[in-house]
Amino acid sequence: MASPRTRRKRRRKILRKKVCRLCENRVRHIDFKDVDLLRRYQTEGGKILPRRITGNCFQHQKMLASAIKRARVLALVP
Repeated sequence: MASPRTRRKRRRKILRKKVCRLCENRVRHIDFKDVDLLRRYQTEGGKILPRRITGNCFQHQKMLASAIKRARVLALVP
């Protein structure tokens, strides 16, 4: 009888390159008062989601992080 490890077939996920949605929509500036946009890039606990999960480019991730931090100071987001 085969062990459970040998019976399982290993499945590989097909990885697609994530595209920055902010680049697609040609966003030049992220406003810290746009709470709906900022919450989309945060966890329920209020942490900023990393680039590898959101798919943002470096520039937009940097703008997003600073906007979220400003909004936290003004208590607009947790």
